[in-house]
Amino acid sequence: MTSKYILTTQSEDRIGIVATLTRALADHGGFITAHSQFGTPGSDRFYSRIAFDMDSENLTAFKSALLKIAGEWSLSVEIIPQARKTKTIIMVSKFDHCLADLLYRRSNGSLNIDVCAVVSNHTDAAHRARAADVPFIHIPVSKTNKPEAEAALRKVMTDTGAELIILARYMQILSDSFCTDYSGRIINIHHSFLPSFKGAKPYHRAYARGVKLIGATAHYVTADLDEGPIIDQDVRRVDHTMTPDQLIAIGRDVEAQTLARAVAHHVDHRAFINGNKTVVLP
Repeated sequence: MTSKYILTTQSEDRIGIVATLTRALADHGGFITAHSQFGTPGSDRFYSRIAFDMDSENLTAFKSALLKIAGEWSLSVEIIPQARKTKTIIMVSKFDHCLADLLYRRSNGSLNIDVCAVVSNHTDAAHRARAADVPFIHIPVSKTNKPEAEAALRKVMTDTGAELIILARYMQILSDSFCTDYSGRIINIHHSFLPSFKGAKPYHRAYARGVKLIGATAHYVTADLDEGPIIDQDVRRVDHTMTPDQLIAIGRDVEAQTLARAVAHHVDHRAFINGNKTVVLP
């Protein structure tokens, strides 16, 4: 029986990597359906993503050959079944537009995630989780209980086996240790006014300044607040005729779409962290 897989590699950039990988696939009856790669001029790193079909009876032998190739070429390799959904926790506070969008895309199959739970420091979004038949976990957060709240979140991660955390407008700062422990596994979304208009009511202050562009940034979370490797960004042009409420509506729309694209890049195994930025293969 033929199944679909994704092969990803990371390594130093060297001549012959692609030829070696594609030859191994051909030798084991692999049919390549998509192939993208990038060598980074600044860091001499090489990244590749190959989608392929292969008979299950050939897969074991191919994995053995790939392990040998990985050793010889110092490659970090991974083979993932294309149908496998990434186990995900979505975290949200009061604004639920990104959560609603992610749950919809999950329900129609356009986002390859298995939502294990919706976690929130408020109860406002509980109805979204119920409607999607997803467990809702309320973890209150205050100035005095943050260590206990993060311990509860770690337990949720362990109990569900979640591989990815999406901060879908979760308005709490995670500790440095938590960000480090789950490095490369947390995606956040925020408006792209930063570092301008930090804090409350950024769209109202942007309106007062007469901004002409509204945008959103999705990035991997690091201990440096809102400065992790960027996965996706987008903007919308606005003008003086629009009210603060209209700017907020536009902003929420671009936030939801940008976050969904970033999550798709991650769960489709297209995003690679390269220092303080990312390589996102088409």
